[in-house]
Amino acid sequence: MGNTRIDDLVAPPVRRLQPYIPGKPIAELEREYGVQNIIKLASNENPLGPGTRARAAMSAAIAETGLYPDGSGFELKRELSRRHGIAAEWITLGNGSNDILVLLAEAFLTGDTEAIYSQYCFAVYPIAVQAVGAIAKVAAARPAHDSMPLGHDLGAMAALVTPRTRLVFIANPNNPTGTWLDSPALLKFLRGLPDSAIAVVDEAYFEYSRDVECADASEWLRDLPNLVVVRTFSKAHGLAGLRVGYALSQPQIAETLNRLRQPFNVNSVALAAATAALNDPDHVDKTVALNRAGSKTLRSGLVQLGLKVLPSAANFVLVDLGHAAASVYEGMLKRGVIIRPVGNYGLPNHLRITTGTTEQNQRTLDALTAVLGR
Repeated sequence: MGNTRIDDLVAPPVRRLQPYIPGKPIAELEREYGVQNIIKLASNENPLGPGTRARAAMSAAIAETGLYPDGSGFELKRELSRRHGIAAEWITLGNGSNDILVLLAEAFLTGDTEAIYSQYCFAVYPIAVQAVGAIAKVAAARPAHDSMPLGHDLGAMAALVTPRTRLVFIANPNNPTGTWLDSPALLKFLRGLPDSAIAVVDEAYFEYSRDVECADASEWLRDLPNLVVVRTFSKAHGLAGLRVGYALSQPQIAETLNRLRQPFNVNSVALAAATAALNDPDHVDKTVALNRAGSKTLRSGLVQLGLKVLPSAANFVLVDLGHAAASVYEGMLKRGVIIRPVGNYGLPNHLRITTGTTEQNQRTLDALTAVLGR
């Protein structure tokens, strides 16, 4: 290639891109520290895993993995249509909800358009926006002393909207903070957006928000043609390893996304498992109940350690240590407990802890007590 460097050939927005950093895998910690009996509470996974119906569907689907999956996802779309009371033409399936977020950026953003998101938002939003070279406008979050600390400030987001705004990303509940927006506030904000701006309401953790006044944006799809609601099977349904999510929107947006998505972006095992999961509400109820109890245990134990815990409507808690969290994170790793540092979110003093089983939660609290010397 002579004097040409590969980096010189890469599109400028991609050249500056910092990749998404996932939670540390168990096998990686075993290699690094030689630790055994590891628990992972770093990636907001469901400690119960898939339900019995999804497991049975996966086993049956393996026999057909020599064939391509149904590119239209007919059976899964039919179940989602029943669940949400909309036609299949309003649904887009994704390889996890991340896939949907990237499709939205690719479909609606260009180098001279803008996307808006909150200061402490899911890391994929800025990655997707930067990858297409669009202009990112970041709204300051609510202050740490607020009743919804570090949550979305809808007034600050609205102030950033211009005629060039094409996407507005809102996670509800939000990751990594766990904060949420109620129906009156969110609906008022969405109705105030211009027709040229598409609102993306990411409800990955929606199933966990039953105990609070968290908005369900899917109820407003018929009235808001510029609304996209994104959900996933990775969390409450326990299918994180299969990568399947979906978007709900009016047909014009859905048709655009379906033109852009890869033809077999959801594999056959994932399609079968997700379809079965929708018919297993007992598993979701059990998951939510376990999270409710575990969140209470974690929150109480963390407060007893003198730590500040933010309110959360998701399956994790965000903890403010009051000092740099890196050494505490390392100390937890050496004790075989993987939690999540969130310095990459601009929160170097915080740790995010996924709610686990009763035993996992107690072990996490015991390990943290030892690391902090309290």
